[in-house]
Parts: sequence; C-alpha cells; structure tokens
Amino acid sequence: MTWKAIDHLEQIQKIKEESKNQPVLIFKHSTSCSISGMAWNRLQRNWKEEDFAKVRPYILDLLSYREISNAIAQEFAVDHESPQVILLKDGMAYYDSSHMGINYQDIIDMV
Repeated sequence: MTWKAIDHLEQIQKIKEESKNQPVLIFKHSTSCSISGMAWNRLQRNWKEEDFAKVRPYILDLLSYREISNAIAQEFAVDHESPQVILLKDGMAYYDSSHMGINYQDIIDMV
C-alpha cells in the first residue's frame, strides 16, 4: 500500500485543492503509539488497490511533523487526535475519527 507522505506545510493547500476533484484521506500516525500502530496495520491489511480510485490517501508522521499536524487541525477545524483519520472533500473536512474508532469500512462508506 503506497500512501503519499505529508512532510511539508505547503502540501496542505495542495491537498485542499486535490479534495475538490477527489476525496482525500489523511492518516495522522504516531510512530511511538501502539494504538496508532494497530490502526495503521488494520488499514493496510484491508486497503484494496481499487480504493485508490475512490480516495487519495496521505499519511503524516506527526512526531516528525507536529507543526504540520497542528496546521491540519487548524485548517480543517478538527481537534488534534492521534491516531486520526480525516476525510476531505471540496476543501473541507467532513469526517474524522480517532483511536479504535478508525475503521476501514466506515472510511470507505463515507467516501
């Protein structure tokens, strides 16, 4: 499963624009958190190749890029959580979930 990494603040505006053409998923991942690791592993196990045609997925290592994580929370008016998924469409967040609430099928159903 190949997701694009978010590693520059400037990407936020690009992602916002991309969401006007196709839904975008941001997974905020804490590499030191076991719950985040489990949520990430579940997404990886369930993600199908055809899902890339439905939603453009991004991953953010929030320990390395906390400033970007904070900017995402502010830009899309969502509380910071870790782990967290945020779905964007038309430049706005319309779904977010965190911790054990992160569920592959819920995400795909929301897309």
